[in-house]
Amino acid sequence: MLLAIALTGIVALVLLIAVARLTPFLAFLIVCIGVGLASGLGPLQVSAAIQKGLGDTLGSLLLVIGLGAMLGKIVAESGAAQRIATSLMRISGPAHVQWALMITGFIVGLPLFYSVGFVLVIPLIFSVAAQYRVPPVWVGLPMLAALSVTHGYLPPHPAPAALVQQFHADMGRTLLYGLLIAVPAIILAGPVYTRFMPRIDRPPLATFVPVFRDEATLPSLAASLSAALLPVVMLAVGSLLSPHVTGAIMVPIVRALSDASLAMLVAVLVAIGALGLRNGAPIGIVTGWCERAVADIALVLLVVAGAGAFKQVLTDAGASTAIASALGSLHAPPLVLAWTMAALVRVCVGSATVAGLTTAGFVAPLVTNGSADPNLMVLAIGAGSLMLSHINDGAFWLFKEYFNLSVAETLQSWTAMETIVSIVGLVGVLLLDVWI
Repeated sequence: MLLAIALTGIVALVLLIAVARLTPFLAFLIVCIGVGLASGLGPLQVSAAIQKGLGDTLGSLLLVIGLGAMLGKIVAESGAAQRIATSLMRISGPAHVQWALMITGFIVGLPLFYSVGFVLVIPLIFSVAAQYRVPPVWVGLPMLAALSVTHGYLPPHPAPAALVQQFHADMGRTLLYGLLIAVPAIILAGPVYTRFMPRIDRPPLATFVPVFRDEATLPSLAASLSAALLPVVMLAVGSLLSPHVTGAIMVPIVRALSDASLAMLVAVLVAIGALGLRNGAPIGIVTGWCERAVADIALVLLVVAGAGAFKQVLTDAGASTAIASALGSLHAPPLVLAWTMAALVRVCVGSATVAGLTTAGFVAPLVTNGSADPNLMVLAIGAGSLMLSHINDGAFWLFKEYFNLSVAETLQSWTAMETIVSIVGLVGVLLLDVWI
């Protein structure tokens, strides 16, 4: 009965978001109340579970997601992304423009939310397409594949960071595993797929072709790379060194490097100085960037909190135990189950973030009972949450309109790319599961 109630809750969540068009946060709260009461919890117990889930989730993620948004906004507004792209273009030359933009997308995608990153890289894509006389879709798809993969797979992006917290995974180790999977996924969905993709050569709408900033006003390449990559480097180094260090001095240092909140804070402070103040931006302007970044993620934080409340209601109602028993009886690999569930929710709802967070509450018992590595579970769900983006996904229409495509052409390019990164992600997770 508890399992049936939990499954009904998932269906209700999908219907509220996809059909009734209710904001995901309110949908999560309504489903939490319904599932809690139907499972036998009293109204006060349901309220307490929701409050605990909200607090536990945001308590550990607010700094990571908030500071990550600030870092991304500074990278975007300061022109650091344009500096990275133009520098890589000079190094690669005309023969490797796809690879240069793909690497740029990966670097700037690490701190940037997808929607912000998309708007930021569009001028780069259209300018390069015009300069080298190549179709915008052909040159842009690898870059957007990189943005999508970093958004779906890698912390400190909201869904992966929330999954790390819910599964008690290691942020640095998840990031390292994610990088190993992300690179082949981006290459296969970007430069490789575009070789076989039907030729799509439509000019972008003039409205969406912005003007490049004067290079003299941009921060240096060293400063741009340092700010964008600093949190990744800190977390990776901390995770690699953690098993091998001893001593009263080194252990605290390595633990500090491995702390996601501290890594993001250091990166933001470096970005404020290196990309803002040192480049001539007044402190008031830089502070404004940070304030707008926080406003941009308010709804995202509410969705993350709502998913945490849903997980807590399932736990308090005892549904988690029933779910673990039912999933265990299927005799299917837990990572495949998690990927499949995330993919199904993604196809129904359209949002990768909602798909990942909804799945987390359902498969958390498989991590708790030791059936799956928590770090790989984060990545399996992240990969599944990118599956088959279509007409119910806002990113689908964003890509269609900016690139001036038909629905069929968007399916052939964007949807196919998203499906490839999702499937390659699953394969990579399964290979890592065997290896580690």
